[in-house]
Amino acid sequence: MTAIAPITAANPTVDEMEARVARFARLRPPDAYVDAALPGCERTTFAVLGHGPHAALPAEEVHLNLVRCAPGRSAPLHSHLTQEVFIPLSGTWEVFWGPEGARSLRLGPWDTVAIPPGLSRGLRNVGDEEAWLIGIAGGRDPGRIDWPESVRAVARAAGVELPRG
Repeated sequence: MTAIAPITAANPTVDEMEARVARFARLRPPDAYVDAALPGCERTTFAVLGHGPHAALPAEEVHLNLVRCAPGRSAPLHSHLTQEVFIPLSGTWEVFWGPEGARSLRLGPWDTVAIPPGLSRGLRNVGDEEAWLIGIAGGRDPGRIDWPESVRAVARAAGVELPRG
């Protein structure tokens, strides 16, 4: 039999619920996204939900980021151990994937793409103005990512050290 959520007497105060709100105006981007220092990959990421010190609100099995990116900028090709979902809020984005990132498709506002675990993927703002998207990663620790050698070579040339898993 499938479990059904119980109706409870829970009734948090307004202050208790306010503590569970990540106000956009108060979000500060962490320095944790080391690949944002790569040439052409400059972007701002706000960690809203997640497990770890950078997220504004704790969540055990899901991580949600807001990403702002100038035209032509990208998140470089990388892979996660967990599934990742992207939802553009504005602009036109290209999701690219595969060992060399040779395959791609375009996404517009509110389109949603679900990337399977282990697939090398990247995203690029292909529009004419700054754009936003939501990135959602499942699992307790999606942060142990890896980058292909082509991205690591760009990082080395720029003096950026990408960590190993």
